[in-house]
Amino acid sequence: MPLTLEELTTDVLVVGGGTGGTVAAIQSARRGAKTVLVSEFPWLGGMLTSAGVCAPDGNELAAFQTGIWGAFLQELQKRQPGGLDHGWVSFFTYDPRIGAQIFADWVRSLPNLQWISGQTPVEVLRQGDRVTGVRFAEVTVKAQITLDATELGDLLALAEVPYRWGWELQSEWQEPSAPPSANALTQLCPVQSPTWVVILQDFGAGNHAPAIAPPPNYDPAQFAGAWEGYSPEQFLNYGRLPGDRFMLNWPQGGNDYGLGVDRLVQSPQAQQEFLQEARWHTQGFAHFIQTQLGDRYGLASDIFPHLPGSLGGGAYALHPYYRESRRLQGLVTVCEPDILPVLGGKVAALPVNEQGQVTAIAIGNYANDHHYPTHINGQALPSLNLKPKSIRWGGRWTGTPFTIPYGSLIPLAADGLLVCEKNISVSHMANGATRLQPTVMNIGQAAGMAAALCVEHHCQPRELKVRSLQTALLEEPTAPAVIVPLFNSLPDHPDWLRGQAHYLAHPETYPTDGQCSRTEPPKEQQIAASSSSESTSATSMVLSGVFRRDRPQEYNLIPFSPTAPSGLPLAAAISLVTLGPQVNQQLESYPHQQPMQVLGRLNLAGNWLLVEQVSPLAGSE
Repeated sequence: MPLTLEELTTDVLVVGGGTGGTVAAIQSARRGAKTVLVSEFPWLGGMLTSAGVCAPDGNELAAFQTGIWGAFLQELQKRQPGGLDHGWVSFFTYDPRIGAQIFADWVRSLPNLQWISGQTPVEVLRQGDRVTGVRFAEVTVKAQITLDATELGDLLALAEVPYRWGWELQSEWQEPSAPPSANALTQLCPVQSPTWVVILQDFGAGNHAPAIAPPPNYDPAQFAGAWEGYSPEQFLNYGRLPGDRFMLNWPQGGNDYGLGVDRLVQSPQAQQEFLQEARWHTQGFAHFIQTQLGDRYGLASDIFPHLPGSLGGGAYALHPYYRESRRLQGLVTVCEPDILPVLGGKVAALPVNEQGQVTAIAIGNYANDHHYPTHINGQALPSLNLKPKSIRWGGRWTGTPFTIPYGSLIPLAADGLLVCEKNISVSHMANGATRLQPTVMNIGQAAGMAAALCVEHHCQPRELKVRSLQTALLEEPTAPAVIVPLFNSLPDHPDWLRGQAHYLAHPETYPTDGQCSRTEPPKEQQIAASSSSESTSATSMVLSGVFRRDRPQEYNLIPFSPTAPSGLPLAAAISLVTLGPQVNQQLESYPHQQPMQVLGRLNLAGNWLLVEQVSPLAGSE
């Protein structure tokens, strides 16, 4: 007799417990919709946790730390002893176990959110052009709105919803960085290379870590020059974590793997072959590091859970970090011009529809970053010359802010379905900027809110008024999310909501420099408004020295003493960086070569001080 499956009925079904899906389910339930979240793995969070990329990129500025992304950072800061200042690739590095626990706690705190783990989709249920649910191996879930939050856009394929996989040439959308014609790179690397992350442990000088065995067909030549241009310490500190651990997500002769990446969307057998090769490739990289840098470095064997039949576990992430997936053909497609700065400006233009309405529902600000092999089977591949979209702000490089339009989450024809991962309607070229963890979290929050609103209003996603979605996100009581990127407008400022509403109603007034013009509140309100992003912490220290500004947005402090108050040695000059708008303004205007006292958090891996307060020294002008 055939097995009788359990059948559930819900308002909103989220398939995939990754970065976007987890946040979408949380937001849907917080809005009041009965929600079911079905995940493949026992850890929620995807890129941020189960894929091991516990050094997120983008949306790091204080003004962009909003919504559930900002709440996640605040919770990490509370739960991780020693804070988040460890590596130099990101301002936020953390133990992925803590991240997974945060998401699990949030999900379990919501009585109207049911989480089912260990299941992958088998069939998408449809009635004509409307998706009505999904069948899994052990359960069938019927829902008014279904969200595809899978890592590779699996529901799009199962439901036969049109999607893209691969490159678009320059003639398609006039993207300046797209190739004018097909070449070896576009043919052999249809999507960006995934990375199977591994976490190493420093067992200490004089100690010997267990040997990391070489994988089958190990070839050390493929890792030659991996840290060329860096010292071994700089290389390892790229993704330094608490507890003398190192997250390895290294592109230069490292553990990116793109050989035969098409197999990911062919057959289950072909996909498994690719995953095994990618996992062995990372094992080979870890073995290479141990043989080259010494056996004090070994696997951090207690990080990820061991699952039956899994290639991951222990020091190895549960699954690869996928940079690209099947990409929806949606009502709107985000292309490279949509993420580039306006001429002479520091922000991308706001998306506006034919009625003159701003359609933005999420923000991102990462550079356009693409990962491909340099050689395949001995054949050198063409390089990709990307049009820059970065600016200097707060003493360092950051990405030009851009927004995601609501229409990129909605299929061209199918109803009852939204997407909320790397599978949004985006060109291959623009995916290099939209795929990053904070942006995907913001997309997930918007998708979850949209799904819940569709249930409330008894409408399909394409019928939902975008202004109602924007208002709900801005006024969300637990984690309000920014819609319009403004460098100098913090979410707890008294004018924040009014400023957001103004630019949504009057996009023609949106400042090209991203600086909100408004009447400043009284001094005491300014201090209160900056407390969340520029407040002191237990790891803060005071340093005094001579301030240097050798060029705009490049700040250094020459300490009077080469030793920090904690006894840690300092370099001759230490970079001053900040995430807060008030401190950035102070550093921009502070006199060159004048004495200065700063309060901040020292990051020896990056040789920077994350500045929280600036003040002139007594007796200086």
